[in-house]
Amino acid sequence: MVMEKKRIHVAAGVILSAGGNILLALRPQTAHQGGLWEFPGGKVETGEPVADALARELREELAISVTDCEQLIEVSHDYPDKSVLLDVWLVTAFTGEPVGNEGQTVRWVSPEKLSDYQFPAANVPIVEAVEKHLGVQAL
Repeated sequence: MVMEKKRIHVAAGVILSAGGNILLALRPQTAHQGGLWEFPGGKVETGEPVADALARELREELAISVTDCEQLIEVSHDYPDKSVLLDVWLVTAFTGEPVGNEGQTVRWVSPEKLSDYQFPAANVPIVEAVEKHLGVQAL
């Protein structure tokens, strides 16, 4: 009998600084896909609107308040041990200064440098969507 993997719904933010850089967070070594970079966010609770989940997660993880965002892409990905649905939003305005509230390393990265970072496989389409949306030219 094959067990159906539960799909985890995640709200993730591609956070843009006023200067056009993107905030990345390093996943803890103990987490699924630990040691890889990600776009910050977290699980959407049952019945919770995705934009509300994104705002809650970014407030908890980074101490920022989202003031403007738009949906960028949805990515469904199956890992051997779990399935994820990434609901990705472009955060174009926020208040506060992002800090790693949960001890995670955070870093502002130029969109042209995203390809220098290692992401979980589910994040690859996000990087491509960001590059396309921002008009990043491949080197």
